[in-house]
Amino acid sequence: MTQPKSAGTLMPFPYVSFLRVYEPLDAFSDAQQLSILGQRSRERRITEELDREQSLRRMLRTVSDPFPHHEADLVRVLHYPMVSGTTAPYYCPNQLAVRTTLAAESLDHSLRGPLVDVLVPEAAREAQQARLDPDTFADSVAKLHTRSATWGVPFAWFVLIHEDDLTEVIEDGGKVSTVRVSVRINECIDRGRRAVAQLAVGAPELDLLDELTEILEWLEIFRRDAVVEVDYGPVADRVFPDESPLDVRLGIESLAEADMTGAAASYRRLASRWIPIRQLARAS
Repeated sequence: MTQPKSAGTLMPFPYVSFLRVYEPLDAFSDAQQLSILGQRSRERRITEELDREQSLRRMLRTVSDPFPHHEADLVRVLHYPMVSGTTAPYYCPNQLAVRTTLAAESLDHSLRGPLVDVLVPEAAREAQQARLDPDTFADSVAKLHTRSATWGVPFAWFVLIHEDDLTEVIEDGGKVSTVRVSVRINECIDRGRRAVAQLAVGAPELDLLDELTEILEWLEIFRRDAVVEVDYGPVADRVFPDESPLDVRLGIESLAEADMTGAAASYRRLASRWIPIRQLARAS
């Protein structure tokens, strides 16, 4: 099912895609529910614009500091169809303060030398730690609702979605600004488990097996009435209409059946679509 929408005027941003989990209101703490209730009537388009504006302000600071300071945490709202034909609201807190803290820690482990201090100065990190509430931080780390990826959509995410899942194509000025695919979390878990079983037999050496196993462990944290969303982000304009979910599924099935010809064909289709995009990460 495809529902085209207008995105409003967008500014160019890097290719970042998101995997989000949305839950009903009663899945959150009382404090989180108060924050959600204050934002639940806001359109998704406005939320995305606010998120971009906040990102720009952080990037344009005169002193390098990627952390959010005292902005209220944004909440995304997804209205997902019910069996009755109506829709129900589901919520995904942005948890930006926690996610940026974890990203800075990851950067500290992946980079060495003075570059880390240029990108994330020690003073900014110390100030961020002072702003965080230890208990809230620990709870959020234990239950992060959002994952992100740069320069493409990870193949493991495609295992979770099918081509007939609810799909929103968000357009702006004749371009596709993003595509969002959403599906019940229990279906995602079933699909993931099936793929893990097939890969364990047909290709246990593939990194995809480890990635899927880790994603399933993450999804198991959430309630079974949650909804998962794959948000392509701006890379959607380069790949949509996209057959990657089907290609990944066919590739895994081929591996499980020892059909190397079919697996190779699926990989070639995926590679022709995504390798040129991922090469942009190394372009000067």
